[in-house]
Amino acid sequence: MTLFWPGFAASSPGGAARRTRPAHGDMRILDVIQRSTDFLARKGVASPRLQVELLLAHLLRMPRMQLYLSFERALTAAELDALRALVQRRGQREPLQYIVGSTSFCGLEIALNRHVLIPRPETELLAQRAWTFLQKAAGIPSALEIGTGSGCLAIALAHHAPQAKVDATDVSGPALELARRNAQTNQISGRLQFCQGDLFAAAPADARFDLIVSNPPYIPSARIDTLEAEVRDYEPRSALDGGSDGQVFYRRIAAEAGARLRPAGCVMVELDADGAAATGRIFQREQWIIEGVVKDDQGHERILIARLPAKSHDGECQTMG
Repeated sequence: MTLFWPGFAASSPGGAARRTRPAHGDMRILDVIQRSTDFLARKGVASPRLQVELLLAHLLRMPRMQLYLSFERALTAAELDALRALVQRRGQREPLQYIVGSTSFCGLEIALNRHVLIPRPETELLAQRAWTFLQKAAGIPSALEIGTGSGCLAIALAHHAPQAKVDATDVSGPALELARRNAQTNQISGRLQFCQGDLFAAAPADARFDLIVSNPPYIPSARIDTLEAEVRDYEPRSALDGGSDGQVFYRRIAAEAGARLRPAGCVMVELDADGAAATGRIFQREQWIIEGVVKDDQGHERILIARLPAKSHDGECQTMG
């Protein structure tokens, strides 16, 4: 299916849209929104009008709400051509965040590409719990994020708990390159250290942490092909695939994290809503005490908070208030 707006044919080989009727037929912002919305709806894209408005606001470099005050503005041939390309990409189910190249996470601008997972609201919930714990800690607390991806979680911790020292690891070199750029953009690179390697092996060998936090891959392998196209076809599988039961990385974190915690330290991990109970049992088998499980706005269990009894004191890991 080709995206076609009356008044302009598809791009010519030179790249410019070709006008097919006089100037009085120019496409207004409202016309383009309506036609593009219909196109995306036929492609099965959720919230198609919102998607079109966000793409158009990105292209025109204006706040989305400004579009409503500019409905009668005619778009130039170059603008139409550029928008057509963006809308067609979205129609192919490429995620909006990859198309525009960034997203907002906990109020911070985070650049994205296909080497990293797109942050979800659930991870903002994890970030808020984690920085609250660091803000309450005495002295200079230290945190380790496992599997940082774009760096959004580690950057949010360093931003909202400026007294803390934050380390973050990832096995992907391209992901860490983007994470370092995001830290620099958000002006906190001096308080963040990124290390490449497999889980805890990448962190400094002698380092111990007050907080270990992670949003690990947790989708069971067989379920990935059933996910929506935006996830299945575009996001990195290595950031999604949690093994046959979705619990591979939780087992490793539960087994290895205790040796890297300071006394009274905590582990906080994001959960798959369908696998939360199984993850809790994994941590309990490794002698962790479950301090709490935080639910998201839909009532799903999303964040597990745990400590080891030999390395903490009652109540010191609590962040449930």
